[in-house]
Amino acid sequence: MNWLVPTRIGGIILALGLALALSACSTIKLGYMNVPHLAWWWLDGYADFSDDQEPRVRDAIAALHAWHRRNELPRLAELLARMEQMAGSDITPQQACSVVQEVQARLQAVARQMEPSAVALAATLRQPQLRHVARKFRSNNERFRKEWIALPPEEQLARRYEQTLDRMESIYGTLEAPQRQVLRQRLAATSWDPNRMLARWQARQQDLLQIMTRVSQGLPAAEGGAQLRGWFDRLERPADPAYRAYQEALLQEGCATFAAVHQVTTPAQREQAVRRLRAWQRDLRDLSEQQP
Repeated sequence: MNWLVPTRIGGIILALGLALALSACSTIKLGYMNVPHLAWWWLDGYADFSDDQEPRVRDAIAALHAWHRRNELPRLAELLARMEQMAGSDITPQQACSVVQEVQARLQAVARQMEPSAVALAATLRQPQLRHVARKFRSNNERFRKEWIALPPEEQLARRYEQTLDRMESIYGTLEAPQRQVLRQRLAATSWDPNRMLARWQARQQDLLQIMTRVSQGLPAAEGGAQLRGWFDRLERPADPAYRAYQEALLQEGCATFAAVHQVTTPAQREQAVRRLRAWQRDLRDLSEQQP
């Protein structure tokens, strides 16, 4: 599903939510059951938790994972079922965007569920750990500059094309030359701007660090939760009208690109997509019924 969502996530908290909500679209069973371990590794890479913090963090991850398995996997299976129904015929950009909106709703549900634990854990962070988070953000930003901003436009396009092609072929199988041409042309016309995205994420990182600092200094849990909720809300709906319009334009472009490529897929490729979506549904339902 992440081929429909034109976003780059770089947050200590949101990373876990995305891993839980979107892992169903990658390695499915094996990957999903490994999420608690991967989430711990990911979060510890940001915060460098102490030995006394580790059990609390692992317990919070395990509880969120169990909740997600029970409550969200059936909903994601339902979403895949709707996608299966779409896949056999032409898809409009509006239909593609309806999938994105549902994914966003599922991410919001994860964010709400994890909010109390996130605030409680943030309250235990010490200043060296907050500085560790800040360094991790800077490292991520520098890597993004090297991997995207430092590239000339034609190499940026080639990189985005290869990534998007890989994601679409995970659904349809190998795309043929005319389909690849449609994809390349659509991506070449995009308004995607890595400089603008990095600037936005740097602002969001500083916003998150300030919230975490206030929570660690004794901000009441209710107020900390409200501020964290506001941070998630601003991710989805930025206060800046210009950036909000840019974000919406990217969304519409992504939906139109997917619909345009789907339009030129063959019956065999659509049947392949149907089979894979159906298999993913079975995997999600099996996972949702497993005991911890």
